[in-house]
Formats: sequence, structure tokens, C-alpha cells
Amino acid sequence: MKINPVKGTNDYLPEQVRLRDYLQSQILNVYVENGFEHIITPAIEDAENLDKSEGGENLNLIFNILKRGEKLESVINKGVTADNQKELSDLGLRYDLTLPLSRYIANNQNDLLMPMKCIQIDRVYRAERPQKGRLREFIQCDIDIIGSESSDSESELILTTAKALKAIGLSDFTVRINDRRLLTNVLTKLGFDRELDSVCISFDKMDKIGLDGVCSELSEKGFESEAVNNFRDFLSRDSITLEYIGEFLSGEGAEPVESLKNIMATCNELSNNSFNIEFDLSLVRGQGYYTGTVFEVVSNEFKGSVAGGGRYDRLIGKFIGRDIPAVGFSIGFERIFAILSENGASCADTGKRIALLYDAGNFVEAAKEADKLRADGLIVSLFIKPKKTGKFIDKLEEKGYSGFINMSVKPDIVYF
Repeated sequence: MKINPVKGTNDYLPEQVRLRDYLQSQILNVYVENGFEHIITPAIEDAENLDKSEGGENLNLIFNILKRGEKLESVINKGVTADNQKELSDLGLRYDLTLPLSRYIANNQNDLLMPMKCIQIDRVYRAERPQKGRLREFIQCDIDIIGSESSDSESELILTTAKALKAIGLSDFTVRINDRRLLTNVLTKLGFDRELDSVCISFDKMDKIGLDGVCSELSEKGFESEAVNNFRDFLSRDSITLEYIGEFLSGEGAEPVESLKNIMATCNELSNNSFNIEFDLSLVRGQGYYTGTVFEVVSNEFKGSVAGGGRYDRLIGKFIGRDIPAVGFSIGFERIFAILSENGASCADTGKRIALLYDAGNFVEAAKEADKLRADGLIVSLFIKPKKTGKFIDKLEEKGYSGFINMSVKPDIVYF
């Protein structure tokens, strides 16, 4: 039997779990205070739903669940080939919380207040190649607004997410924002007339491989040299502003410019410019279900993305045959937990933890004393006094206890 957790998953020690619980509770409290409601969806989804969700590269990372019993035997008896191997699976683990939410809305729409403002804080699964920063099982903290076409929804999500990040100790960050419609219109005018999603996937790598790298990749994909050269010339400017793009499009397909300007101005005013919000044409995000605004939060202090999301107005329609506008923002919890853990973060004072040591046979007396202390707001753990009391007390201090009581001596707290 193996004692290590499966690659890409983690065991968490009690002190780690306390920090994780604290961070999640802080995020949840901010979400709730801002009018969002907590829902829960299953970790298991129908395989067909996952396959047709336009989840981009995530579709290659789905954990499939084998059919069971006679259904599995029937497929095996037919002989598994490359053509029918998908028949082995009818279920899968969710790779994000957006697809399950879309199904949830379709299934429960008659019982929900619309627009629906919802919270999901839960585990998701991706068949990643495990490495630092990439787990197979991880937590996402999502808020979504369903049923509103207004760009006010984007502003509300950005502002609420910013409040949540500040509540857990992140203050120096930048919100990057773009609009997939605007990007599509620019690429079309530059001469790309096919496979725009493929162009976007390459463009999304701009911060990693630079403009030359993106152009080389586009050429390797077989895109016309004129379009690639136009792309290079367009992006060689010192800065690509919304004003410049509006002029470039000359009013044709420039409507998203005003939407982005409004979102940015609203967030700056309501946040008192407490965080940066910047337009970034290279921001794409990989999920194919995004239809409009996309955004991402980058930590300036610790570097790297800590949250992201966007508008997905057509995903729910895949379930019910009519589109319902939707937009969401997700905090990447594991990234933030790793950052804060590495920098020595601890929980805010949630109550002092005291160990009460008692002699075997004196549990009743010890339990009564512990309840008195709990009534005063202390967190009390009961332990039969070990033979090596000194070493045990050292371990208590190491594990974050505030002090101890040795009932054999006197019922007074000795603080560390």
C-alpha cells in the first residue's frame, strides 16, 4: 500500500487546513456581504456536457469515469479501438465550476431569482502533468452573475473580487481586461479570415514568448504572411490603447471599446483607484466559451495570475436552446494559498488554543473544566497527560497552541 497522495494532490496538516479554512471563510464572507448566494454542484458531470462545453485546452485534461457493470462489459466485448474508446466513459470530473453552473441554471431556472448572483467554492479536477503550481485537484472560488447583459455586472464582479483579495492580504495587484469581440474584430481587419480561436491561442502566449514568438507560431500554423505581417506591425506600437483601437476599427465593430471604458472608469471611481485596471489586447484566456469581456488579476508583489474570468453568454443556451447572459470571476485559491504560506501568513486571531492535560481516569473533571474555558471563548483540546510531558508541551508550542493547563498541578493556564 502506498502512503503518498496521488501525484497532483496534497495532504494538508492541521495548521495548513486552519489557514485554508480561514482564507476560504474570508473570501466567502466578502462574497456573501456583497449579495451573492452560495450554491453547490456535483463534482461529477455527464461526459457529453464536458466534451461539448468549449473549455479550450481543458477538454484534453478531463478525468473520465469508466462505465460500470454490464455497460462496461458490453463495450469491452465489442473491442476497444481508437474509434470507440470514448464509449468506455459516460461521466467525468468537472474541470472548472462554470460548466456545472450553466447546467445548474438550466435545471433550476424556475426556482431562481434572476439575475442570479451565485457563489461556488469547491474542488475541480484536471489531468495535468503535476508540477509546482499545477495540481490535479484544486479549489476555485467563483462568483457569477447570470441573466444580466449590463456591463455593470463586470464592474460588480471586479470590485467584489478585489475586496476578497484584500480581505486575505493581497493588496498590490492589477486587473487586466479585454473583450473577445474587440479582439476578433481587430484580427479580422488585420486579415485573419479563419480559425480565429487558433490565432487567439497563440496571441495568449505573448507575455511568455514575445511578439516574434507569436508571429513565428502563427506562420508555422499556416496563416497568410500578409496577415501575420499586419499583426506584427499593429502590435509593434509602444502601446495599444482603447482609443487607438477605436480609430483603427473606424467605428466598425468598435462597440466594445465604450463598454471597456465604462467598466474601467466605474472600477476606478468606486475603488478610489486602490488597484490598477489596465486594458490588454493580448489577454485572451483559453476557454472557448467566452463571448465578450475577459479579465485577469495579476499580483504585482508576487507575480503571476491569481484570478480570472469573463462573459459566457452562450454556454447556458447549449442546455436549453436559448441564450442567457452570464459572466463570472474565479479566484485561483491554490496559487494564493501557496503564496501566503511561503510568506509566513497565519490566521487572524480566531481564539486562543489551549491544551488541557489530565491524568487518566479524570476525564469528567477535565471535560467540565474545558467547558468553562470554552464558555470564555477559548479553544480547548483535551489530552491524557503523556509520560514525556516536556516534549509534548514543546510540540504544542510548535503547532501553534497558545498555552496549556496541567490539571495534575493546578487548573491555571500557562501561556507560551
